[in-house]
Amino acid sequence: VDMLEIARMQRVLDTNPRFIERVFTPEERAYCARCTRPAEHYAARFAAHEAILKALGCGFGNGVGLLDVSVGRGENGRPFAILTGRAAEIAADQGVREIALSLSHTHDVAVANAVCVTDGVRPKQDEKADAASELAASFKEARSVIDELERLQSKHIVQETQSSQEV
Repeated sequence: VDMLEIARMQRVLDTNPRFIERVFTPEERAYCARCTRPAEHYAARFAAHEAILKALGCGFGNGVGLLDVSVGRGENGRPFAILTGRAAEIAADQGVREIALSLSHTHDVAVANAVCVTDGVRPKQDEKADAASELAASFKEARSVIDELERLQSKHIVQETQSSQEV
């Protein structure tokens, strides 16, 4: 998790315009430039860069460059992490298959959450199928119990009706 005050990002943008060229990819800059309040989106992306590196257990430096981490946007607007260079190597060494990323902001603060997903924590396809099979079997068993109860109840009602008619 990382967070950044939007006003702080705005001050950096106002006083050091080259900052965005050093820290953000052309795609990130193009996206933020199209937004009504670019500082919010730059702040969220900067927080994402930091959160991603925290999730990887490293930081900038030690071979990880400022542009080795960036944020892309899927067709549905969902943010995703893009790793290159040393950051990609570290992720590969750790067995990271994907990085779940969430960005948000208020009027004052931008926040980002990043979670590295490895094979060790990702459910296996077989486990999903087994869990689905178990659930289906459980529902089938429950349905058969309900059907049996309904059959017994109907039989009991028929017997009571016959008994009352005989009296």
